[in-house]
Amino acid sequence: MENAIKNYEDVDSWKTIMFLYTSALKEIGTKLEILNDEFQHVHQYNPIEHIKTRIKTPESIVKKLRKNGYEISIENMVKYVNDIAGVRLICSFTSDIYQLAEMIGNQSDLKVLSIKDYIKNPKESGYKSYHMLVSVPIFLSDSVVDTKVEIQIRTIAMDFWASLEHKIYYKFEGNAPEYISRDLRECAEMVSSLDEKMLSLNEAIQKCLEEQESEKKKLRRRHVSQ
Repeated sequence: MENAIKNYEDVDSWKTIMFLYTSALKEIGTKLEILNDEFQHVHQYNPIEHIKTRIKTPESIVKKLRKNGYEISIENMVKYVNDIAGVRLICSFTSDIYQLAEMIGNQSDLKVLSIKDYIKNPKESGYKSYHMLVSVPIFLSDSVVDTKVEIQIRTIAMDFWASLEHKIYYKFEGNAPEYISRDLRECAEMVSSLDEKMLSLNEAIQKCLEEQESEKKKLRRRHVSQ
């Protein structure tokens, strides 16, 4: 993608790059909708509750480059800022997260560049989510440009916690008092406990339904044999 930038004057580079990232979000969005529809068709169940997409603002991109000590340039933006185009998948259960990650990884035209599993290895703040950095080919009239997209996969409960944590820390500009950080970590533990309980409950429901269906089949066979 860095090579593609050099074909344009600086005035057009920003618009061109944003066009590529926006196109990448469209490509990923379509793929995810198809995967969700296929899952519904095969298993009568939708693993994805919501899909959220966003393009990072110019201010956020500049702030991130400065924070990491890079010169402000289009080339550095493309090379070092991996979450300019972002997709967030909200699921019901933690088991959905890994199923979706596997299905996304199996897409032949997507390249998985890196994975960060903050579910098995939460951040110190208590943050949990599954991050995948992928590149998707964008087919233009005269070239193909691989464009990076960050995919975050989390449960409804994880997303609820992360959204509130972001708002709280934004107010303190990252310097929240220790007691607030401590309470947030405790809330994160509650969220984890809730996710585990809901997953366990869902598995119990599925098992109960399977046993009921098995019993119905036995009764039908008995009825036919009589």
